[in-house]
Amino acid sequence: MSAIVFRPDARFAFSHPAHFIALGFGAGLSRFAPGTAGTLVALPIWYLIGKAYDPLVLFGLLGFMFAAGVWACELTGRHLGIADHGSMCWDEVVAFLLVLALCPEGLWWQTAAFLLFRAFDVVKPPPIRGFEKRFKGGFGVMFDDILAAGYTLLVLAIAKRLFF
Repeated sequence: MSAIVFRPDARFAFSHPAHFIALGFGAGLSRFAPGTAGTLVALPIWYLIGKAYDPLVLFGLLGFMFAAGVWACELTGRHLGIADHGSMCWDEVVAFLLVLALCPEGLWWQTAAFLLFRAFDVVKPPPIRGFEKRFKGGFGVMFDDILAAGYTLLVLAIAKRLFF
């Protein structure tokens, strides 16, 4: 018999600041593709902060968001009983913000970045899956998505170099 996995609701999301953050401001409550919903949350955040800050400040902010995610995902995973619960999507938010900060401007590039990031996050090509198994807790939750962001940026850089 398989265990019943707790599905968080709005009450859970608002019961602790860590839950609200880890669940991507509620995007993780989506019944359909919460990781994709979390990735989409990054877009309005990017449009609010992307051009507003000097790159050094922006990367410092992303570092803070990553650290906050380690804390929030660690605590929320413990409260949910699953270290990398599918509803936790702050990792997608932060990683995709990193992608948006470094990818070329334009709707085409952002669309390609979105599709590539989701593919790498779902498929987890080597060594992402290995790192996911090695690093546990909040850091592990956050780190594998940073690696997916790295793959995304690498493919975008190659495409830009070869075709544009």
